[in-house]
Amino acid sequence: MNVKDMIPAAESAATLMRSLSHPQRLLVLCALVDGEKSVAELRQQLDIEQVPMSQQLMRLRSDGLVEARREGTTVHYSIVRPEILSIVGALHAAFCAPGGGKRSCAPRRPRK
Repeated sequence: MNVKDMIPAAESAATLMRSLSHPQRLLVLCALVDGEKSVAELRQQLDIEQVPMSQQLMRLRSDGLVEARREGTTVHYSIVRPEILSIVGALHAAFCAPGGGKRSCAPRRPRK
């Protein structure tokens, strides 16, 4: 890899990585890889309360990673930047896929 080739894009890459740096935002993007989902579907799938979910979706929207579509009272979200699919796929392969890293993507039980 030629590091000099990365210089013009380093700030954009760092900004994107900051957007992905919160576990809940990353999980939302993982859930959206398979396509558009409503806020209710995301909350149910990820077990995230309304306020933090709204905060994370607002951040992802302001960072230009997702877009919202309203249908009546339901808001649906989808990924708008195609590179997100590649990045989430690479993270899944490194951390969740069998034989890819030591961590499991199985839900963790809270420590007592």
